[in-house]
Amino acid sequence: MKQMMKRMGIRTEEIDANTVTIHGSEREIIIEDPEVMKMVVQGQEIFNITGGKIREREVEASVEIEEEDVEMVSKQANVSKEEARNALEESRGDIAAAIMRLKG
Repeated sequence: MKQMMKRMGIRTEEIDANTVTIHGSEREIIIEDPEVMKMVVQGQEIFNITGGKIREREVEASVEIEEEDVEMVSKQANVSKEEARNALEESRGDIAAAIMRLKG
């Protein structure tokens, strides 16, 4: 099989890995004791990950709240800046959602 892949221009390399972590915007996937194979096909690198123990966890995405957004939400919803900031943090920076949350 390796000879045939080599003739087709596919190079393979086994990667010695203890853990593979995939970071997403809302969750992380952690694969412990994986088997990782790197293939190079026409200049493209492909990683194949198999086996291992798989865990998932949600990730709290940190959102940077701009002071002008706090002021806008505060004025639009007629609330304090502290309430506006809390609403923006809960709505992950979404101004319209924060205002709707406060006007409820």
